[in-house]
Amino acid sequence: MAGTMDRLEACNNPETSGTAGDSLPGPRVYARRWVFLLVLWLSFAPVADTVARHFLLSMEQVNWLSLIYLVLSIPFGMAAIWVLDSVGLRGATILGAWLNFSGSLLRAVPCLAVRIPSPFAFFMSGQSLCALAQTLVISSPAKLAALWFPEHQRATANMIGTMSNPLGLLIANVLSPALVKKAEDIPMMLGIYIVPAALACLMATVCLWESVPPTPPSTGAANSTSESFLHGLKLLIQNKAYVILAVCFGGGIGIFSSFSALLEQILCANGYSNEFSGLCGALFIVFGILGALLLGLYVDRTKHFTEATKIGLCLTSMTFVAFALVAQLQGQTFALAAICSLLGLFGFSVAPVVMELAVESSFPVGEGASAGLIFVLGQAEGVLIMLLLTALTVQRTGASFSTCQQGEDLLDWTVPLLLLAGLCTLFTCVLVIFFNTPYRRLEAESGGSSSPMMCARDPRNVNPTQVPPLETPGLTPPDEALKEAPGPALSPKLLSPKGIQNGQRL
Repeated sequence: MAGTMDRLEACNNPETSGTAGDSLPGPRVYARRWVFLLVLWLSFAPVADTVARHFLLSMEQVNWLSLIYLVLSIPFGMAAIWVLDSVGLRGATILGAWLNFSGSLLRAVPCLAVRIPSPFAFFMSGQSLCALAQTLVISSPAKLAALWFPEHQRATANMIGTMSNPLGLLIANVLSPALVKKAEDIPMMLGIYIVPAALACLMATVCLWESVPPTPPSTGAANSTSESFLHGLKLLIQNKAYVILAVCFGGGIGIFSSFSALLEQILCANGYSNEFSGLCGALFIVFGILGALLLGLYVDRTKHFTEATKIGLCLTSMTFVAFALVAQLQGQTFALAAICSLLGLFGFSVAPVVMELAVESSFPVGEGASAGLIFVLGQAEGVLIMLLLTALTVQRTGASFSTCQQGEDLLDWTVPLLLLAGLCTLFTCVLVIFFNTPYRRLEAESGGSSSPMMCARDPRNVNPTQVPPLETPGLTPPDEALKEAPGPALSPKLLSPKGIQNGQRL
C-alpha cells in the first residue's frame, strides 16, 4: 500500500517524479521532440517556376503549378485532419515527408532525363504530391506542440513548426534566382531542393519512433484527442467562439494569400520593379518569422492568447489601410518596404498564437482538427477573395508608369486594394467585439495536480480506491459498514474482536 501511495503522490507532484525507485514519472519532456520540428522545417516545398519557364510552358501552365497548392489544400486538408487525429503524428509526419520527397524527385525528372514527351505532366504530378504533403505539414505544429512540449514551450514550438511553410517560400524566392543564371544550372538547383526533402524523409522514417512520448509533458497532452474525428468536427461547428475565430482568421489567411500572390502585379502597375516586389515579399516573411518568435515567447510566459491576437490584428488592419493608400503612389520605395515589414511583423506573426488559441477554445477536440480546419477555411476564403479582386480590376487609362512585363494588361488596383483593407478591418472588428473564450486546456491542466490523469497511461498506476474489495456472501465490507453506521464515528479498536465484545466507542 505504501508503494502505491508513493506512486500516486509522484504523479501529482512533478517535482518528485522519477526520484523514487518504484515511483512513476510525472510530466516529462524528451529531447527527440526537436527532431519532429526539424523534420517539419525540412519538409518545405519550394516552387521552381524558373524550371517551368525554361521548358517553354504557357503562362496558364506556370500559374497552375502554384494554384495546385490552393486547389488541393481544400479537399485534402480535411483528409489531413483525419490522418493527424486518427493515424497519429508519427504516421502523418512520415507520410508528409515521403510525399514531399517523391514530389521533389518527379519535378526533377524532366531535367535529368532526355526527351521527355510531356514535362508539364511531371511538374504537375510533383507539385501535386508536394501540395498533399503541405496539408499535413501545416496542420501538424499545433498537435506536435500539444503532445511533446510542456505548457511553457507550446506557443514557441507551434511558431517554429508553422514558420516552416513561409521558410520554403522565402528560400524559393531568394535561392532560385541566385542559383539559376543559365539553363544549365537548373539540374543543380533541383538537386539542391531534393537534399532537404530527402533528409526529412530519412529522419522521419528512422528517428521518429512514436506519435506520443512515453510520459506526457502536461495534463493536456495526456487528454489529447479525446474526441473522435466526426464528433470533434461537430463540436467545433457548435462552438460559437471557435467558429468566430475560424471564420475571421481564415479570412485573414485568405487576405494574406491574395496579397502575396498579387503583390508583384500591384506594384509593377505603379512603376516598381519586380526586384523590389521580391524584396517586399522577402521582408514580409522575414519580419513575420521574427515577430512570430517574439510573440511566441511572450504568450508562452503570459498566456495572453486573446489579447495578443486582437492587438496584432488591429495593428495589421491599420497597416493594410496604409498599404492600400501608399501603393497607389510612385517613388515610395522606403515607405512600401517599411509597410510590408510591418504587415509581416503584426499579421504574419499572429498565426501560431491563433493556432494555440484555437486549441484552447475547443479542448478536448483534437489539435489537428481545431488547427487544420482554420487553414482549410482560409484556403477556401482565399479562393473567393482572389476571384473577387480580379473581377474588380479595371483597365488603366491615362499616363502609365508601369514596369510590368510586355503582354500583361495595365490594370487599376485601387478598388481591389481598398476592398482588401476593408475586409481585413471587418474581420478584425468582428473578432475583437464578439470573440471571447475560456482557456479550456489550461483550466484542465490547472486542475491536474489533484487528478491522476497523466499517470493513467502507465499500467503500474493502480489506485487502491478503484480496486473492488473482496466480497464474502452475507457479510458487509468494513468500509461500507463504517459508512452505514449511524451516530458518531467508530474507533478503529471497535473492529477488533475485543472491541466488539466490550462495545467501545469514542
